[in-house]
Amino acid sequence: MAQMKYAAFLVLLLLVSGFTECYKPVTSTGLPKHIKTIAVPAFQFDARALRYRLSSRFTDAVTKEIIRRGGGLKVQGTTEGADAVVEGTVRDFSFTGVLLDREGRARVYEVTIVTAVTIRDLKENKILYDNQNLVFRDSFEFSSDPRSFFNEEDPAVDRIARAFSESIVSTIVNGMGVKEEKK
Repeated sequence: MAQMKYAAFLVLLLLVSGFTECYKPVTSTGLPKHIKTIAVPAFQFDARALRYRLSSRFTDAVTKEIIRRGGGLKVQGTTEGADAVVEGTVRDFSFTGVLLDREGRARVYEVTIVTAVTIRDLKENKILYDNQNLVFRDSFEFSSDPRSFFNEEDPAVDRIARAFSESIVSTIVNGMGVKEEKK
């Protein structure tokens, strides 16, 4: 009986002492500590990217992703009162056939969207992250049966907007490319 108590004590000791540092929840971001509110104004678009609701899909996706994974960051649409801003531009949109069927018609299409993003610290007036050439692609297939036709371009754009927002918010949360000066 004494051996079982001793073994239980050792197991308890191992559990308490050895594994306390294994898991720590993420409670902060890779941004400088003074940034608590981040503005995500409507993304701009170049003439080559003129597409219905394209820039608003990207703005909405980034806003939702910051709320979901931003570690307590507050999000707003205007820069007034914000500590930082995510400025984005949808620079280009292309939609091309990449696979043809036996009759020479495109069946698989690729959507390519090129964006530019800058994350700016408004309090310190410095750029924390800047990438002017983010390229995202997705593909989709048209059905060969015209009765079951469904335009897959919109869902492809939504998937690209989600992938884009996940990439940007990962940059913020993980601090990759975001630099804080040591004082």
